[in-house]
Amino acid sequence: MATTTPATDNASSNLPNDLDTIDLSEYDPEQSRLMSERCIIVTPQDKAIGALDKKTCHLMTNINKGLLHRAFSAFVFHPQTGKLLMQQRASEKITFPDMWTNTCCSHPLDDFEEEKIEKDQLGVRVAATRKLEHELGIPPSQAPSDNFQYLTRIHYLAPSDGVWGEHEVDYILFITSDVTVTPNENEIRDYKWVDKKELQDMFTGEGNSFTPWFKLIARDYLFEWWDVLLSKKNAETGLYDAQYALKGVVDGSKVVSMV
Repeated sequence: MATTTPATDNASSNLPNDLDTIDLSEYDPEQSRLMSERCIIVTPQDKAIGALDKKTCHLMTNINKGLLHRAFSAFVFHPQTGKLLMQQRASEKITFPDMWTNTCCSHPLDDFEEEKIEKDQLGVRVAATRKLEHELGIPPSQAPSDNFQYLTRIHYLAPSDGVWGEHEVDYILFITSDVTVTPNENEIRDYKWVDKKELQDMFTGEGNSFTPWFKLIARDYLFEWWDVLLSKKNAETGLYDAQYALKGVVDGSKVVSMV
């Protein structure tokens, strides 16, 4: 069961010692290049304590030593239909290849000053706009950082294939937008818009696999918040609007532990 972690932080600010590395020459060159990007290292209370490359952050041997980084999961809903945009991760992905997941899952980076800004979750919202363009070709004008509704943060740990995995404080962001999708084939194998019934059928059908963070979010939160989103349209526009419907629905001040 999910539990909340108080915002106060008594953890040590020291990074784990003797971190492992790995040769990426056997992996896709572009995905290997992206592994040099620097994630923001955090404590379980989401206090930033440093930065390390994505390769180091995603090795299970380092995760087992306690290495934890900041991430986001963005959910794009269609303002007319209320459908959710799903993606299937590319076969070239180093972690969790070929799995279905929410619209976009990635990291704010220490490489960009704006993405380190914590006030009002600005850093992760800016990162979400950047990665929606990178992965799905969605123009920033269709998913501006100011239009995301932050809901909560979850702390989870998930192995991928024994070598790689995730250990993240993951910010959940909803946005409603009629977006133009031009997928980056090195990132995205497939995508689709689904309603609640179609997603539930995907979960129960054969042949589909899902990222662990998406399964956790769907299990505990997604369908409840989706119902709230669909329960009231913006009175001025007549459209579904994540900020209009979901602002204040969740106390996002605490980290929810799922480990």
